[in-house]
Amino acid sequence: MNFLKRYYQALTALFVFIIYLFTLAPSVVEIDSGELAAVQALAGIAHPTGYPLFTMAGYLLLKVLFPFRTIFAANLLAALWCTLGVVFFMKSASFVLNNLSVFNTPSEKFRSKKEKKDKHHREAAHKVALHKKETASNDASAGAGEINEVKKILSIILGALVLAFSKTFWMQSTSVEVYSLHIFLINLIIYFLLRAFAFDAAGRKHPFSGWIIFSLALALGFSNHMTTLLILPGAAYFYFQRHKYNVSDSYKKIALMLLCFFPLLILIYAYLPIRAAENPVLNWGNPVDLERFLRHVSGKQYQVWLFSSAGAARRQLELFITTLPGEFAIVSLLFVILGIYQAFGLAKKFSVFLVICFSFTVLYSINYDIVDISSYFLLAYISLSFFAVFGVLKVFSILKSAGENPYVMPASLAALFIMLQIYFNLKDVNRSGVYTFEDYTKSVIESTEKNSIIFSYEWDYLIAPAYYLQKVENFRKDAVIIDKELLRRSWYYNQLERNHPVIASRLKPFSEPFLKALQPFERSENFSAELLESLYRTMMTRLVEDNLQDHPFYIAPELVENEMQRGEFSLPRGYSLVPDLFLFKVVKDDSTYVPARNPDFTIRLPRYRDHYINFIENTAGAMLVRRAMYEMKFDKTERAKLYLNKVKKEFPDYQIPYSLEQAFN
Repeated sequence: MNFLKRYYQALTALFVFIIYLFTLAPSVVEIDSGELAAVQALAGIAHPTGYPLFTMAGYLLLKVLFPFRTIFAANLLAALWCTLGVVFFMKSASFVLNNLSVFNTPSEKFRSKKEKKDKHHREAAHKVALHKKETASNDASAGAGEINEVKKILSIILGALVLAFSKTFWMQSTSVEVYSLHIFLINLIIYFLLRAFAFDAAGRKHPFSGWIIFSLALALGFSNHMTTLLILPGAAYFYFQRHKYNVSDSYKKIALMLLCFFPLLILIYAYLPIRAAENPVLNWGNPVDLERFLRHVSGKQYQVWLFSSAGAARRQLELFITTLPGEFAIVSLLFVILGIYQAFGLAKKFSVFLVICFSFTVLYSINYDIVDISSYFLLAYISLSFFAVFGVLKVFSILKSAGENPYVMPASLAALFIMLQIYFNLKDVNRSGVYTFEDYTKSVIESTEKNSIIFSYEWDYLIAPAYYLQKVENFRKDAVIIDKELLRRSWYYNQLERNHPVIASRLKPFSEPFLKALQPFERSENFSAELLESLYRTMMTRLVEDNLQDHPFYIAPELVENEMQRGEFSLPRGYSLVPDLFLFKVVKDDSTYVPARNPDFTIRLPRYRDHYINFIENTAGAMLVRRAMYEMKFDKTERAKLYLNKVKKEFPDYQIPYSLEQAFN
């Protein structure tokens, strides 16, 4: 029993971490994985809001994890952060359960009334206790106390597992992401917030003020991710529960907290302008001056999606509601539902805090109209998991059983539910065999000639993974990938000049007037949208024309199918496109056959698919079919068969056009 009391948090964390290892991605995955791994490895600057703590901590810790491949080490670090988040979740739950009187203290308004009622209950309880004392042995009493402690520990463990294996939380442990560190920090903040409130409520003296420590933890949270602000309403509730009757003392303490909060926050964010001044390989936003710094840390370019419309908020709310059962695989929601009732009975103030955190998180996050919104709901899932701790306690009360171990049956039932949660969520979070994005990115780049330029905006599947593979692992550094969408941002030209000075120099006669017209737009001043778009289109065309003499030029299929079809981007006069393996190659004369490499690539597709994997399969399959049709155009039947057979082998689920299939039958 003493062993369980002492080591249950460490043992639970070890179990969670081992499961995380089994589902860990071995390589880059979709969206920002490649960029963030490269930023950590090279001490660069990430996309807004910059994430300086994430970058610096990752850079230092990746040095410690040197024996592993860099991307695996970065993914492993994500699993460690999430595991630490589970540890501090357990610490918080334990602290609350061990201090229930603090978190269930009645307000002053009803104190005297409740004291009279409690006095009556104590007198009655005293009489019952005297009777029990006569009929029960000391050993039995000690045994009952031990069982209660075990129930408490088991409830904390099982509640922590509900959180650890909830879908979005678990997903953050599988690959490098800023949300993994955010998970650790938000649980750290909650822990120190609870301690600060408890010390205040008990009137205890502490060598270091609990609220000061909380403010420092809060600064760490904000230096990683701005959604740390979602904890503030709940923190304010706790703070003013104690200090609302002493306004002078309250605001003095807030001022002291801010005096600790801002220096630490500023110190960490100073990384951005200091490192930007050194012009690193990855220098998103180039925040070298105050204007660019504020634009970067405020995420100005993403604000267009924040509070965009009531319709968007409604869609995101519907998404949250419909996906919530799946987060806990439905079964573990039972603990949450039972726990809400139990928690309000045992720890009302803590319950109100959880409701505030949950409500504010959901109401704020649904106003952000982005696809990968689930990570913004993490605090809501953490809040529900705290209720799950109380829910497991309630299960112990409902399923009372006789015998030496009356907690075995309810604990076993709860464990069964959590195992079902792990089983149902596993297929959606397991990244252990995902090499698809590395294979696809390498295959695309390898299909091009030496010193080629690839013009694309496939960030999730190609550009972000290429940042890591090219900049960190030095894979085909001769190939230049230019992001069509980032050409709309002024900072990108500094990065282009730093990494590819010749290309940037050729573009300068056209980029300079564009950047001049772009400046008022970035400053939220009056600007000419028509002029800006005209200069932008001209610049894209000249990017192609001025580099064709010494750079084979390739254009990604999404540009051809969208911008070129709509007339938003056009090739220089006299040039056309031919389908290559994965890209379209710019050629002078399309009437002459242009050879392409053999399709000798391999793209490993995982057992479980999602829309990102399906996109790669469909995009690659479609381009190979286009190449086969191009070969048929020049009567090269055997070459056409080569590409079609590759589609059947690599992408068996891709539907080859019926007419093309018939041509070979």
